[in-house]
Formats: sequence, structure tokens, C-alpha cells
Amino acid sequence: MNEQSPLARLKNNLVHASLTQLTIGLLVVVFLVQWFFAQDELSKVSMTVAEKLATMDSDNQVNSVLLEKNQEDTRDLAAKLALLEARYAESQGQRAALEALYNELSSSRDETALAEVEQSLLIANQQLQLSANVKAALIAMQTADARLQRMNRNSLRPLRQAIAHDMDKLRALPNVDVAGMSVQLDSLLSSVDELPLWSELHEPTTPATVSAPPASESRWQALLSEIWQELSQLIRIQNTQHAALPLLPPEQEFFLRENLKLHFLLARMNLLARDEVAFKHEIKAMQQWLNDYFAEADDDTKRVLKGLKTLAAASINIELPDIHNSLAQVRNYRASRDKEARNSATEGLKVSE
Repeated sequence: MNEQSPLARLKNNLVHASLTQLTIGLLVVVFLVQWFFAQDELSKVSMTVAEKLATMDSDNQVNSVLLEKNQEDTRDLAAKLALLEARYAESQGQRAALEALYNELSSSRDETALAEVEQSLLIANQQLQLSANVKAALIAMQTADARLQRMNRNSLRPLRQAIAHDMDKLRALPNVDVAGMSVQLDSLLSSVDELPLWSELHEPTTPATVSAPPASESRWQALLSEIWQELSQLIRIQNTQHAALPLLPPEQEFFLRENLKLHFLLARMNLLARDEVAFKHEIKAMQQWLNDYFAEADDDTKRVLKGLKTLAAASINIELPDIHNSLAQVRNYRASRDKEARNSATEGLKVSE
């Protein structure tokens, strides 16, 4: 009995050592499996981040292309503006020439009045052709008609009828408040820097605080719990109520707002040039940008979208009538008076001979 006791104790020790090694081996296997799954999740997260960075780089290239196109459009508009300024300078030169001609006219009351009438009609025609200013054209034509009325000549009745007919055509045109629409665009432009983006309204939630492990947990259980809490914070799912939420870094937000402002400026230039197609194209582009990148539920965004919708519904490209008939009547009347004066002078010379 005494000789078998050490062997039994040795056997029991070997059994306990085997169980201990088996337990440690199982724990190592469990740890390695958990570590493998953690590495797999981290690799997936890395791939997702890389895809988002690639998308952001693509958006940056698209913005660069849009900026170049906007610069080309700005250069084209500047060329058109220079052409309009040249035409305006030409009209100013014509007006100066007419004023010089007016000063050189004879003291004849009728000739002076007819020159004033023709000058007023020329100014009205220039206002229509250069700036489409119907109100200024009507004022100039009313001035011409009032001057003819003070002359009180029956021979001037056809001329007054032609002017009245042209004024009726101008009064029948729809009223386009270009100045008011320009002020409205400026007001909407001043709100661009205050409009919130989708990313500003949908900030990610703060990570949950890690609770202290219970005292009854072992070190392995505490380690596994900490690993699980870290992994649960890597991926967040949030309902933004939006089909595709744009994720923009701060520098891209700056360029986004600046490009939106550029669209407002281009829309105002197209408004002043009465280019309805380009004007509504810019309005549509601004509406699309606001819907894609800015928070539609915000009151300021709603106000800007409502203002753009009102501007898009307005028609700025009206077909302006010409007043060449009135101008032709005045010039023909003056030519006939000059011919009669020359004939009278010729007959006077013959009588004197």
C-alpha cells in the first residue's frame, strides 16, 4: 500500500496537469478565433473607409470640372457684358450726336418740336433694344406725344396715331420686375453661408461609456468584454431619412457654398441679359444642389427653395415690339416738310427772277 501511494499521486498530478494544459489550449484557441474575427472586421472597415475616400476624391474632381466650366461661362458672360457696354456707349454717342443736331437746328418752332419728338422716339427705341426697359420707353413716347399735342396741327394726327398704337403694344406687355427679382436673388445669396448641411443636422451620436466589469468576472471574461465593446463602436447605423447623405470634409463644404454663390451671380447676370433659358438653368441647378447637399427640413433652406421656385416660375423673356413705324412717320413727315420748304424756296427764286 505504501509503495503504490506515490504512483497514485503521480498519476493524479499528471491528470491535473493534462486538464490544465487542455484548458489553457482551449482558451488560446478561443482567443485566436476572436482575434481572427476582429482582424476580419477591421479589414472590412478599412475597405469601407478606402471606398469613401475614393468617392470623395471623385467628387473633388467633379467639383474642379464644374469650377472650370463656371469660369468659362463667366468669361463668356463678361464678353457679352462688354458687347452690351459697347452698344450702350454707341447709343450714348448717338444721343450726343442727336443733341448736337438739335442745337444746330433752326429756330423754327415746328422743326425744333419734330427734332425733339424724333429724339424721344430714338431714346425709347434704344431703351427697348439695349435694356428692354419698357417703362422708360413708354415715358419717352409719352413725352413725344405730349410735344406733338402742344403743336396742335391736324397734319400731325397720323403721326400721333402711330405713336399711340406703339404705346398700346408696349402697355399690353406683361410686367417683368427685373430689379425686384435681382434684389430677391441678392437676398437669397446672402443666406447661403447660414444654410445647414445634412451632415451638420445628423451628427453621429457620442460613443457609449464603457461600464466597469463586475468583480465576479475573470480577467479573460473582462478582456473579451472590452474587445466586444471596442468592436461594437467601429460600425454605426443611423437613419438620416435621406436617400444619399453627402459626406463632405470642411474644405469641400467651403467650395460647395462658393459654387452655389457663383450660380446665384450667374443667374443674376442672365436675368439682366434677359436670357431666360440660361436663367432657369441656373435656378434648376441651385435647386438640385440645395436638395442634394442641404437640409431641406430647415426653415432657411425652405425659404430659399421657395424663393427659387417663385423665380423659376417667372418669365423674363418677353417679345418686345419695335417702334420703327413711329420713327418712320416722324422722319417721313420731316422729309416732306423739307421738300416743301425747298420747293417754296425754288418757286420764290423763280418769281423774283
